[in-house]
Amino acid sequence: MDTTIPDQALEAAPGLVVFRLAPDHKPNDPHRWRISHKPSGLAIADSMCRENALKGAALLAKLTDWTQDADTVKAKVDREDLFTQLSYVWCIEPGSQLLGAATDVSNNGSYTDVDIEQAAAAAKARGFNALEVLVAMSETVPWCGLDTDDFNDAHNRIAELADAN
Repeated sequence: MDTTIPDQALEAAPGLVVFRLAPDHKPNDPHRWRISHKPSGLAIADSMCRENALKGAALLAKLTDWTQDADTVKAKVDREDLFTQLSYVWCIEPGSQLLGAATDVSNNGSYTDVDIEQAAAAAKARGFNALEVLVAMSETVPWCGLDTDDFNDAHNRIAELADAN
């Protein structure tokens, strides 16, 4: 599976880039961050959040020289072993865990103030405490795609607005 590598892709390791997928690329895929082989554009793995994609790229960098052409890399890397190792840093095979076709989760990992206000209103209406807000957020879009610090900031804002203690 190939994807066009956007200009803003981060070179995470020699021959490997990490970038956020465009909103129109499989909008039913909550894994919005991609690790790709820079020389070929070959998609290697996806992750829900940027920090795990970067961990995945760091792990991949130890397996082989990714600056080589795709066929050479494919011949050197055991696919099953690759995805077993990537699973430890929450990276998966690209496009392997899609939600229903009508589901649009392309905003996973990015939110607005309106999202914060809506989540706080819902938490307050349900009488959630801060822990219940955290658990609900960890399993829902757009919150489950946030990096740790961003998640914690959003959680604190929601909990404060919801008077959750």
